[in-house]
Amino acid sequence: MRAVLVEEFGAPPRLADVPDPSPAPHGVVVAVEATGVCRSDWHAWQGHDDGVVLPHVPGHELAGTVAAVGADVRGWRTGDRVTAPFVTACGSCAECAAGQQQVCRRQTQPGFTAWGSFAGLVALDHADVNLVALPPALSAAHAAALGCRVATAFHAVADVGRVRPGERVVVHGCGGVGLSVVSLAVSAGARVVASDPSPAARDLARAFGAEHVVDPAAGDAVAAVTDLTGGGAHVAFDAVGSVATCEASVRSLRTRGRHVQIGLLPAALGRPAVPMDRVVALELSVLGSHGMAAHDYPRLLDLVVSGRFPAADLVQRVLPLESGPRALADLTTSAGAGITVLQP
Repeated sequence: MRAVLVEEFGAPPRLADVPDPSPAPHGVVVAVEATGVCRSDWHAWQGHDDGVVLPHVPGHELAGTVAAVGADVRGWRTGDRVTAPFVTACGSCAECAAGQQQVCRRQTQPGFTAWGSFAGLVALDHADVNLVALPPALSAAHAAALGCRVATAFHAVADVGRVRPGERVVVHGCGGVGLSVVSLAVSAGARVVASDPSPAARDLARAFGAEHVVDPAAGDAVAAVTDLTGGGAHVAFDAVGSVATCEASVRSLRTRGRHVQIGLLPAALGRPAVPMDRVVALELSVLGSHGMAAHDYPRLLDLVVSGRFPAADLVQRVLPLESGPRALADLTTSAGAGITVLQP
C-alpha cells in the first residue's frame, strides 16, 4: 500500500510503498477513504511523542470500510463503513469498565503507538470496543473530520466543561478543534468569544456562531476577553496547546470559572506558567479533556446528521494522499483555518 512515511523526526516525510497491515485477532484492518490532518500528527512527526517509533506512518482521524476482520471479532464484517476514536481502548481495564475508554490505561493509538491512517490501510485494535458505524448520509471526508478534533471538542464542551445556557465562553485557537468548540458551545446556549491570530480563522469562528472575535497579536487578549465577557468567562478552552494560550485561558476566567485544556502541551515546547495563585483565590477549576469514547459517538452523530453541527463547513481542504507531507509541513507555521482531509 501507499503511505506517508516518516523516517527522521522533523525531516520531510515521503510517499512510499509499505507492507499491508494484518488484523490482530481482536482487531480489523480498515481501507482508508479519508483521514484528517491534525496538529497532533505534526507533534508525532516532530518527535514530541515518546510512543512514536521510526519509521512511522502518522494519521489518527479516519473513516473507511472494513477490509479484514480478526478471528475474535464478533460485531463487524468486511464492507462495514466505520470510524473510530483515536484512543483504541482495551475494553477490560478499570477505566473501560467505568465507561471511560478515552482514558484507558492500556490504550493504543493509530498514528502514535502504531502506524496510522496516512495510508491505504490501517489496523485498529479491539474492534468490538472501538469501531463506530457511519450513517449512510455521512461522507467519509466529513466522518474523518469528526475523529479527533470534533469528538474531543464534543466531550470537552458537553462532559468536561459542562457548558450551560447563558454562560460566557472563550475559545483560544480556532483550528478544527477550536471551531468545533465554538459551534458546540453556541449549540449549548453559550455566548462565545473566539481568539486567534489568523483573520481567516476569526472569520470562520464568526460563521460558526462566535459573538465576538479577538486577535491576540493585536494587544492584551486577556483584557479584551475580560471586557467582552463582562468580567471573565465562565468556561475557557485552550484549543491550541501552547504556553501562551494555556496561561491566557486561565487568566481569562471569572471567579469559579472552568479552564479546559484540549490542545497538547508537550514538554519539548515548554511548560506553561499556570497562575496557581489565581486558581486558588478565584476557586478556578483546571480540567483536561482527552478524546471521546466510541459509545458516546451516537450523540455527536445525531447532531451532525440533523444539521445542528456543520461538519461539512469544517472541512476546508480535501487533498490526495501525496499531498500529506506538505499538509503536515504547513502546520509548522499555522494550525490553519478549518480541517484538511486527505483521501487515499
